[in-house]
Parts: sequence; structure tokens; C-alpha cells
Amino acid sequence: MVKRSYSKPLESTNVKFLVEPYRGWRQQAPASADRDTMRAWERFLVGEPEATMPLGNFVVSSWQRSLAQGVNPASRHAPLAAIGDNLRHLRHRNTELLAAAADIFLRLNEMIADSRCMMLLTDPDGVVLETVGDNTTIAEGERIHLVGGGHWREDVIGTNGIGTALATGRPAQVHATEHFCEGIKSWTCAAAPIHEPGTGAILGVVDISGPPSTYQRSNLSLAVAAARQIETALAQRASLERVRLLETCLQRMPATGGILVIDRAGRIVYMNGHMDTPAALGQRMPGFDPHRPMEAWLDHIPESLRVDGFDPVMLDGRPIGAMLVTPDRARLPARGVPSGSEADVARSAFSHIVGVSQPVLETVKRARQLAKHRVPVLIHGETGVGKELFARAMHGEFDFNAPFVVFNCGAVSKELVGAELFGHVKGAFTGATADGRPGRFELADGGTLCLDEIGELPLDLQPILLRALEEGVIYRLGDTTPRRVSVQLVAMTNRDLRDEVAAGRFRRDLFYRINVTSIIVPPLRSRPGDIDLLVAHFNRTVAERHGVAMRLFGSDIMARLRAYHWPGNVRELRNLVEGLLLASGSPDVSVEEISLILATDFTNVTTGSVRLADVKQSAIARAIEEAQGNLSQAARQLGISRSTLHRRMKSR
Repeated sequence: MVKRSYSKPLESTNVKFLVEPYRGWRQQAPASADRDTMRAWERFLVGEPEATMPLGNFVVSSWQRSLAQGVNPASRHAPLAAIGDNLRHLRHRNTELLAAAADIFLRLNEMIADSRCMMLLTDPDGVVLETVGDNTTIAEGERIHLVGGGHWREDVIGTNGIGTALATGRPAQVHATEHFCEGIKSWTCAAAPIHEPGTGAILGVVDISGPPSTYQRSNLSLAVAAARQIETALAQRASLERVRLLETCLQRMPATGGILVIDRAGRIVYMNGHMDTPAALGQRMPGFDPHRPMEAWLDHIPESLRVDGFDPVMLDGRPIGAMLVTPDRARLPARGVPSGSEADVARSAFSHIVGVSQPVLETVKRARQLAKHRVPVLIHGETGVGKELFARAMHGEFDFNAPFVVFNCGAVSKELVGAELFGHVKGAFTGATADGRPGRFELADGGTLCLDEIGELPLDLQPILLRALEEGVIYRLGDTTPRRVSVQLVAMTNRDLRDEVAAGRFRRDLFYRINVTSIIVPPLRSRPGDIDLLVAHFNRTVAERHGVAMRLFGSDIMARLRAYHWPGNVRELRNLVEGLLLASGSPDVSVEEISLILATDFTNVTTGSVRLADVKQSAIARAIEEAQGNLSQAARQLGISRSTLHRRMKSR
């Protein structure tokens, strides 16, 4: 045995041998591999420069970190960071994580109960919160404090699955003598970090540990799969909670002023109006610590954000978020423009887009990024998805006081499209106004020109539009005077313009000019998590507009609406809610009513029944058909992962 000198510093010149992985590692006999690793570890500690290292670099790096952080390699066990009341308090702080892990831990406990393995869940500091699995192994783990309250961060107990996964933010499998401390070299472990949906912050770690004989590469895959399932459960719980939070806040929304809705994790989930915030939608407000009382957030509200009120929102006796009320000036239209007009600030903001599902948040994020640049944007999306909302929001992000002009290329006759776009002079054509008139390009000068249904633009006008975009100069019909204009072009279409180009109905050069950047607005069927929120929003706004009472959408009704395919998208949902509010005086919405309006028989579909499952499977079949068999594309359209789609297809 080599004499160990643990206090000797490790010089950089002594570790050049550590960066070459041994390709035969773990393909040789385990005992031989362990002996080589043990010899390398001993030489590592005394700083021998010529040792051979049969390990991958992640273990080498971890050993180096452990030594640099002063970890004692002779340690026999991890310290206990929390016991008794302190452990109970720690578990209470991590209630959501424990609840999200409960189902997967229960199922895996049955699977590994007699496998000599145990599974652990830790907090983000590497302190063990929960253990399940083989009782003999759990009892043996007590000797090294692989129990509730044990502290397994890498700078505390050196290289180990939990600590190294936390240190690197990646899954880690540490086997036997790869551990840094002597006392835990008789264990093997595989660990995967659990990331917070939306922010990516590490919330904890799933670890599978046992004696060296239980080592399998698949242990790491199992740990990763468990971590992903916990993340999915957290995302689902957070989504439902955000819906409840937003429903409550929308009901409490003041008649004047804007609101900023913050969830329990301190993230902005809704903004109504233009607000100077240090964080964007979906991001955590600086200083809004989810582990501190919400009242403490008041001390961290930025000076740039004037707040007239702070209203915590409770659910089942616990806080799920808060609503900040801002002064009325945040929602006033610019330059005295009447509410509802095209220059109304409230219509030109991303906060006007209702939705918290991942497809919507990702689209908003991309649109915000593109709004910073004055380049043409092509917005794709089915009819009724809200393409114009995104166009207006991008305009408002740039300068909501500048003009925003919309023109539907398919709404006027072919003969009048040119005059509408470029204007005309007196006598330019039969029916021209006596004094002439500016076109949409001139009206949008300095602002945004939004061309809807761009695919309907007549082929003979397409080169004129291309030249106007290229040169920034237009000519009114019947005039030879050039007029210089500067517009931000946003084009919208529900067609596949590449197919139109291939068919000769749309110029290739114009397509490339308007498609410098693009956005795809997701259909409503790919964001079922937003159905509840949109119904609550339309229920309130339509009732206010028409001066009628809001109606109650029961859980059975909402289950049917979530399962419906929504060919007309958000517009169809809005029209449904409006029809329900205006056509009946009954407080409760009935199944017969929605069946009549949507021309779909919902009467035999009950919550949780086989027929409701059939409706969901029908939606899957349609998505796969529309994606022409591309499962990744179909999964994106449905707003689920590819693995979830596979699972649901197998259950058909």
C-alpha cells in the first residue's frame, strides 16, 4: 500500500496523466478495474506524476474538486445536515418535490424491493429527503448516513453520484473505488438531477445506490427516467396551479390599472399592459425567493415598477402566487387613442396573449427576440390561432406609439389591392377619390405594416411589393412621384407558401424577402393546458362587454372542451363562450348546449370514461395524419413529448 499524504497540494504538472480515459474501463473484470482505480486513487493523493488512470475525465475532475475543496479522503461517512425537527422542516420546504416524486417512488419501490438497491431523493443541496427500496441495503446505508438528513454534496463528502450530479448538473454514475472517500468505496451509485420546468434550476437529485454487485449501466438510465417523470409531474402540477392562480387574478382584476401575476416560484406568468420589469414572461423576478414569505417580495419590487397593490392568492390554505396592481397609466392608449383602436396599448402587448402552456411560452419567447430587430417576419398559423395578436405584440414591443396598419390581401378585389396598398391620385381609375388617397404603406410609415393572408396577393402585384420592400419607395397609382417609406413588415398566412411557390402561385424571390424570420403560432389542440384559462378569460371579458352574467363551466364540461379538436382554434373557443353567454339565462353550461354550438355529440362523453379516451385518441390520429406520419411533428402539434405520444399510441 502506498503511503498517503493527504495534505500535499496537487500541482498542475502532476495531473497530465489524468486526462486520458482508459478505453477498456468496465469492460475488464470488475475486480481488476477496481484494483486499477484504487492504485490510481492512491497515486493521485500523493501526486505521483506517472500513474496510469483507468477512468473517464468526469471522475478525475471530481477528485480534483474534492481535493481542492479540502474533503478528507479518509472520511467514513457523510455528515448529518438535518435530524428531528430540522429534517421535518426541510421536508416541508420541499413538499412539492416530494409530492411530485411520490408516485414514481411508490412504483419503483415495488420493483427494487428485493434487488439490494435503494432509491433516494435529495434537495438541491444534496441532503437526503426520502429513501425507498431494499430494506437490508437501507439498513446498511445508515452506517454511512445514506439516510434522511445525510449531506452528500461533493464539497462535503467528495466524489459520489449525488454530489457529482449536483456539481456538474448532469447525470453521474460513480462505482466503488471511484468514490473519493474511503468509507463509501464499497458502494455504487447512479444519480440524475431534477430540473425545475421553465427555469432549469436544479431542485434535487434522484439516486440509485447499492453494493458494488448491483452495478448496472441501466441504473443510470433508470435514475434519469425517474428524474424526467418527476419533472413532468412538477410541470403538470405547476400548470394546473397557474391556471387556478390566473383564474383568481382575472376575477380580481381591477376596472382600471394593469396587473402583474407572479407564481409561487417568483416567476412572471401574466402581465397586462406595458411594464418596466427586470424579468420577462416566464422568468423569475430578482429577489422573489420562493422559500421566503411572499410579503418579503415587497422589499424587492424594482423602483421602475410602480405598484398600487399587492394581493397574495391562496389555494387550500397555502399561497400559490401573488397579484401586483400597477397604476392606470400602464393601460392607457397612446396619444388619447380610444380603447380598442389599432393603437390601443392594451392590444399591442405580449401580455394580451393568454396562455401559459409550453408551446405558447416558447412562441412568445421567440417573438420577443425577433421584435428587437427591424426585419420582415412571416407568421404561420391556422385560421383562428391568433396570428394578429402576435403581430400586434411584436409591434408594441418595438414602439406602441408608432402606427400599426393591417391589410387583408384577400379581402378586396384584385383590381383594388394595388390602390389599397400603394394609394392613388385623382383620376387614377374609375371610382378613385377626387383628391387621391394614401395607401397602407404610407399610413404605416415609421411603424408596422401587417399583411394578412399574404398568399392571396395577386401574382402581378407581387413584384411591385418586392420592389417596395427592397427599395423603401412606393408610387401611388397614376403617379410618377416616388414616396419614401420605412415600415416593419409582418406577413401572416395559413398556407404553406413553399407549396404555393412550387405551384407557381407565389414568387420565390418575394417569399425569401418576407421570410427573413418566421414564427409558427401553435394551434389550440396543441395547448390543452390553456383551455381552462382561455374559457375563464372569455367568460369574464364577454360578460363585461355585453353586460350579462358569467356562466359556470363545470368540470365535466371542461373535460369535454379539453378533448375537443378545435378546428377553429381560439376564435372558435371565443365564439363558443360568447354564444353560451348570450343564448341562455341558466347559470350552468350544459352538455347539450356545447354539442349544439360545436355540432359535435358530447352527450355520451363523460369525464374519465372510455369515450373521452376515444376522443383523445382521435385527436392523436388526426395529428399524426396532418403530420404525414412524422411522430416528432405530431407530438409538437399535440403539445406532448415524443415518448408520451408513443405511450398513448400503445394504449390505443
